[in-house]
Amino acid sequence: METRAMKLAKSAKGLIKGLAPKQKQTRQKTTKPLKPSPLTTSLPRGHVGLDTTEPDKLSRVGEQDEHEHAARPANIIAEAQRAATGKSAAVILGRRPRHDMGHPATAIAIHEDQDASLRDPTTRRSHKAANASLTATVGADEMVQTYSDEEESEDNGSCYSEESEASEDDVDESVVEDMRKLEENFKGISQRYRLINRIGEGTFSTVYKAEQLPQPDEVDENDEPADDDADPDAPPSKRRKTNAAVGKPTRSRRKPQMVALKKIYVTSSPHRILNELELLHELRDSPYICPLLTAFRHLDQVVAVLPYFRHLDFRLYYRDFLVNDMRHYFRSLFNGLWHVHKAGILHRDIKPTNFLYDHSRREGVLVDFGLAERQGTDWQPCLCTEAKDKRREKFLNSFAVQVLHTQPDLISTGYPKSDSRPSRRANRAGTRGFRAPEVLLKCTSQTTKIDIWSAGVILLTLLARRFPFFNSADDVDAMIEMASIFGRRKMQTVAAMHGQLFETNIETIGERGFTLDKIIIWASCREKEHDTLRAGEAQAVSFLQGLLELDCHKRLSAKEALQHEFFTAPVEDEEERAEREAQEAVEEAERMKRR
Repeated sequence: METRAMKLAKSAKGLIKGLAPKQKQTRQKTTKPLKPSPLTTSLPRGHVGLDTTEPDKLSRVGEQDEHEHAARPANIIAEAQRAATGKSAAVILGRRPRHDMGHPATAIAIHEDQDASLRDPTTRRSHKAANASLTATVGADEMVQTYSDEEESEDNGSCYSEESEASEDDVDESVVEDMRKLEENFKGISQRYRLINRIGEGTFSTVYKAEQLPQPDEVDENDEPADDDADPDAPPSKRRKTNAAVGKPTRSRRKPQMVALKKIYVTSSPHRILNELELLHELRDSPYICPLLTAFRHLDQVVAVLPYFRHLDFRLYYRDFLVNDMRHYFRSLFNGLWHVHKAGILHRDIKPTNFLYDHSRREGVLVDFGLAERQGTDWQPCLCTEAKDKRREKFLNSFAVQVLHTQPDLISTGYPKSDSRPSRRANRAGTRGFRAPEVLLKCTSQTTKIDIWSAGVILLTLLARRFPFFNSADDVDAMIEMASIFGRRKMQTVAAMHGQLFETNIETIGERGFTLDKIIIWASCREKEHDTLRAGEAQAVSFLQGLLELDCHKRLSAKEALQHEFFTAPVEDEEERAEREAQEAVEEAERMKRR
């Protein structure tokens, strides 16, 4: 029986043999960085302030009792009212002075004319650096990925998918109509961008792939004069300057610059829009974060402009990921999380569709900060922050424990009919299947460790070859799924740590649960002769145990994860090494073919 390594080796040899006569040395083309467009912020006359005294705490899933605040026309950012009236000279994005973090108090300049704009002093420099390293062109072998799955959190719109050139002629009529309406309703957008296709759609936003159009006042080194009257003996640069001086148009030879336009629906909370733009602006210098190029507002509509990144749909490769591939994937992911957490920010929605990974370059970027928040927002004391002895004392004296002592049959009958305790309110935002146990248990002191748990679920998905691994319909089912793996005893311990009780009469949930290596072997349906983990997989499972730790205080941080032996001292057996070398040969042959 041929092994997987032998098949890959044959495939690589066939590709290399067929491509040998076609090898050519070609000069690599350079891509000109995107030039950021101004962020229009002028408000119409008669602008009325929006009451935002109650920030929304809507969870993307499992929150039937809370609804998003609808944005009123022209009230997209409440703080802009003060800027438009001249009472404030700083921060249209709502940022407070942060001298302790090195941010100037007036990081954003505001102009009060009709075409007022927001522009960071370092925008041009940071955009050039970001786009030079991250913006990718679209090749003929790329693919279309459109999302409309309501099980995803707030939106999958930030997933900027790959698209083939031929797909531009196959755009659905409904998508064409949506793009036409956007161009009609959003003043000036058609002069700046040419909409190509819809590449993402979610609850609160839609993302379109677009080409950035050259502006009349822009001069590029590849532009040529459009008329034939110019001096043919003059150098191209002089002809361009001459035509620009007399107002004559030029023909552009520049390479098309692709961007992703994220149209945020008017039903989104102004606080959420404000928060996302602010955090993206703060994290703009990180190479692992999708930078915000610019944003536009027209009446009650907001469009954010972000780079278009080449990547593959997670569902196309998660079954074929080798351990070595996982190592590159998670090194890039945890580098991104380290930059986010270092700034004191919780992403809150880590999942495969929010990490755009380019397998050929082995690089990825984090996107979709719609649910992100600063650590400490709405912070309230939780029992998990107390000392262990004090925590136990408070738990034993809690109302729930007293009720169970007086009514031991309550477990089999349900819960008290008249419970006078006030309901606990905590942020439970996220995507089903990726939320940490402290989020499900309504911990009021959540930290950046919730993102580490979500990353661990992705690793478990890759090792088990199952996506999605957790597929619960609500919070109760999610707790049952966790208990089925980790056992009743551990779930009771972590629930008590957050001042909660976990009791169930489901007989299939054992006391001790199962080890992660057994779960992976069962889920991957291996044959009996391969019922043990290989060396690289065993090391990955050891790393996974630190990520999927129920106790958030014992869970690895992003910095600690990068220092794990999974990255610093990788191991692999002979079969894994053969598979890796065969796959690398196939990838090299594919790169030669693309050239």
